[in-house]
Amino acid sequence: MGNGKITPLYERLSRDDELQGESNSISHQKQMLEEYARRNGFPRPTHFTDDGISGTRFDRPGFTAMMEEVETGHVEAVIVKDMSRLGRDYLKVGQIMEILRQKNVRLIAVNDGVDSARDDDDFTPFRNIMNEFFVRDTSRKIKSVFKAKGMTGKHLTGTVIYGYLWADEKREQWIVDEEAAAVVRRIFAMTMDGHGPYQISQQLTADKVEIPAVHLARHGEGVNKNKAFKDIYGWGSSTIVNILKKREYLGHTVNFKTRKHFKDKKSHYVDESEWTIFENTHEAIIDQATFDNVQRIRGNVRRYPDGWGEAHPLTGLMYCADCGGKMYVHRTNNGKRISQYTCSQYSKVPVGTLCPTQHRINADVVMTLIADTLRAIAAYSKNDRAEFIRTVSEAQVSQQSGGIVQKKKRLVEAKRRSEELEKLLCQIYEDKILGKLPESRFTTLDARYADEQDELSGEIEELEQVVSGYEHKQQSTEKFIALIDKYENFNTLTTTMLNEFVEKIVVHERDRKGCQDTTQEVEIYFNFVGKYMPPHFREVNLAPEEQEAMRQKEERRDRLHRNYLRRKANGKQKQYEDKMKAAKKAEIETRKADLRTEDMEKGVFVPANS
Repeated sequence: MGNGKITPLYERLSRDDELQGESNSISHQKQMLEEYARRNGFPRPTHFTDDGISGTRFDRPGFTAMMEEVETGHVEAVIVKDMSRLGRDYLKVGQIMEILRQKNVRLIAVNDGVDSARDDDDFTPFRNIMNEFFVRDTSRKIKSVFKAKGMTGKHLTGTVIYGYLWADEKREQWIVDEEAAAVVRRIFAMTMDGHGPYQISQQLTADKVEIPAVHLARHGEGVNKNKAFKDIYGWGSSTIVNILKKREYLGHTVNFKTRKHFKDKKSHYVDESEWTIFENTHEAIIDQATFDNVQRIRGNVRRYPDGWGEAHPLTGLMYCADCGGKMYVHRTNNGKRISQYTCSQYSKVPVGTLCPTQHRINADVVMTLIADTLRAIAAYSKNDRAEFIRTVSEAQVSQQSGGIVQKKKRLVEAKRRSEELEKLLCQIYEDKILGKLPESRFTTLDARYADEQDELSGEIEELEQVVSGYEHKQQSTEKFIALIDKYENFNTLTTTMLNEFVEKIVVHERDRKGCQDTTQEVEIYFNFVGKYMPPHFREVNLAPEEQEAMRQKEERRDRLHRNYLRRKANGKQKQYEDKMKAAKKAEIETRKADLRTEDMEKGVFVPANS
């Protein structure tokens, strides 16, 4: 053995091993291994130690250093107290044993009687499995303790989120940190006002608001309380997004959002359906309506500035009635500041395939319609509150008969079919075991039933969400009334007001294509109450002479539109447009130049050569 090689004596101790007494201590392991190496004449015993590190990890410093020596061929033999010191993952330990065999390194586990120089020990793999079972069992016991604590509604985390502090030294109850809570409210308010995470982070940085980690560290909280920060005002978009998603700001305790595996010790986020939420366990910072609206905005809106450097307030609320696609704002290219919404599906190549027409509509027209409708609703609710509640309820029942009844019926059918499939799967499995069903036939039926069951599970979940959401809206008339009473008038609609009131706006195609003066149906769906229009707002009482004037006007519109279509078909319209093209183009270019000058003065447009 005197060939200049070393004999690593590897010792490891984890926190769980410490509980078993002195026999597993590092000092005891060193003494035992040194005595064994001396007694058996192993050359140059060298200690490699990992103290306080789990055996499920294999990035341990001492272990890594020892394996580097093995790779370089400097190792005669590796001696450990028992196989569990090497690790508690039987697959990894098996791989390590194979590496040592290939490198002609002898492995000795003193207490387990393992010596690779002798014949293979058939019991060693089972011993490795039992070593892993020990840590798996320990992990299971720890999880059960946390589960029991979490199910009582207590916070499982030892840290507080931004906006709260611990109430006392017991660290069981959160109280509102008003300084941070004001920032949280501001972030939600700015989102309601149409600002995105990047814009909000830039504004908070400009206003020199401390980032959450710095603020919590100032109170002795947070995982980064001992960290030195490069920029204490350096807000990032991801920080804003995380704040906007936290249900804890509603006053709820949310447990079991993450899960750890006993092997890698890393936290992995689980699906929201697996969370356990305990409501009203501490004071809320954000109300439910605001939180729900923000989630809707975050889920639907992609706010890009239009050609004039602004995101239109209606962005994310407009939908096409025919294809259901989102509608996005554009500016007209004729030298006028007119914002128009068009269907996003229409313009996708090949154009007109996913949706046949643009459903173009001026944004100002929609804004005016919403303002007029809200004013009419406000006046109606104040004049006769009982009648208003009655008409809202009728509208909700009408909407239910229009779609929710069918969805409820389909939900019952889907659940019944899912139960039938479960019975069929059990039946074919039993038939296969009894030899009544051939293997090939069983495989075909099993795959078919399993696919149908998966599809039904997704459909059932979606239908349950729709039905639950509708039933929640049915109970929200009072919330809508409170929202109406919140504002004195609706002369100016802000982005915040639109997001508070409007769920979505559905736009139909114009009645006359190619006609500027035409009618167009627009459906407004409000939060809490759905599609609603006051009775008197729909009714227009016209005098006979007014009705006659309107009839003549409609006849004239139809006649002019027919003439336009005829000119377009025979080419006369194109000849006229070509004749007026030069003068019209010059006029448009002049208007566009004036607008560009205004944009340059405001800093919205910057020429490339500047």
